[in-house]
Amino acid sequence: MIDFIRLVVGFDQREAIAYHVFVQSVIQKSSNPISFYPLSNNSLSFYNEIHTDRSNAFTYSRFLTPYLMNYQGWAIYLDGDMVCQEDISLLWSLRDSSKAVQVVKHDYKTKNNKKYLNNINIDYPKKNWSSVIIWNCAHPKNKLLTPELISSSEGKFLHRFMWLDEEDIGELPVEWNWLAIEYPPNPNAKLIHYTLGTPCFSEYSQTEMSDAWNSTFESTMNGYKKS
Repeated sequence: MIDFIRLVVGFDQREAIAYHVFVQSVIQKSSNPISFYPLSNNSLSFYNEIHTDRSNAFTYSRFLTPYLMNYQGWAIYLDGDMVCQEDISLLWSLRDSSKAVQVVKHDYKTKNNKKYLNNINIDYPKKNWSSVIIWNCAHPKNKLLTPELISSSEGKFLHRFMWLDEEDIGELPVEWNWLAIEYPPNPNAKLIHYTLGTPCFSEYSQTEMSDAWNSTFESTMNGYKKS
């Protein structure tokens, strides 16, 4: 049986092109078959989104990943405002069955108090840990994450992984969630995360590390040209 890499990707109609560019970047580099699951709110009829503090449409729905996988196997959740510069199979190969989740454990203070669409950009514990998650969907503690619990939980409970103990949270190399602008430019970044604003927004179109996004956008629209 072929083991598809299962990717759950954040989708927000306000930056729909970001999702498609990210998917293109993954497809261009992957050496294994992939199943993509866009987290589009209209396809989540079983989930009642009542939070009013969302900066994007998938702020909370990302935690549905184990439920979407019927609490079986593995999946990777990724924000849609990224570009993949490496074979996603290498990230998939880092799965650790002793952990409930694996994340890049960022420890930083933001340089900007505003981000895309004029959203407030605040600091908080474990900021951006939840933007790339390798999910051990079958882990017993992840079965707590039902649509009802996610809908009724505060952001700090979910984004700080408070249903887990610290030893349940594995660590990934920072290159798998490199924060453009917040971190210095890094040509070796495997996943570039445009956390302040995807270059599809004019004010971020020519910012640090935007070239990778812009070139992938061109290949998405006009066909991939191998260099």
